[in-house]
Amino acid sequence: MSVKNAMTSEFLHSAYGGESMAHMRYLIWGDLAEKEGFPNVAKLFRAISYAEQVHATNHFRAIGGETAAATVAAGGIFGPNKTADNLRGAIMGELHEVEQMYPVYLHTAEFQNEPEAKRSFHFALEAEKQHASLYQQALDAVTEGKDIALDSVYICPICGHTVLNGAPDRCPICGTVKEQYHGF
Repeated sequence: MSVKNAMTSEFLHSAYGGESMAHMRYLIWGDLAEKEGFPNVAKLFRAISYAEQVHATNHFRAIGGETAAATVAAGGIFGPNKTADNLRGAIMGELHEVEQMYPVYLHTAEFQNEPEAKRSFHFALEAEKQHASLYQQALDAVTEGKDIALDSVYICPICGHTVLNGAPDRCPICGTVKEQYHGF
């Protein structure tokens, strides 16, 4: 099913591009964190990369696969920086999505009665709040010369909900059962 309204379609394309880029950026930054001696930060980057892939996939589905003639420009911080700098960049990106991008996109999808877009934007918005917080925890540790303390990271494959050290019985965002979570 494709979206009916041009503005919601444009927002889905933009979000798809941004989430796709975040997915790849976080994989690269995970490798850099590993090389710098922060294996848990690397694990966090890789896990959240998977969550960003979930968001991109949801946006793509909401578009209905209609990508012909769509130009996607997505901002993002790039470069092989130190892990602390990469974490700062990740926090800035996540907070942009939480405070500016997704609230506008979600409100527009609601106003234009686009249920699939609304669902996709809601899922991403709620998960990005967690990502910003987790990246801040990681930055606090790295700034002290330490790795973030964690055993594992679990990601809901439906909405991207992200939690440390064990999945909940049910996802608080979408209701997915614990057994479906993807562990890192």
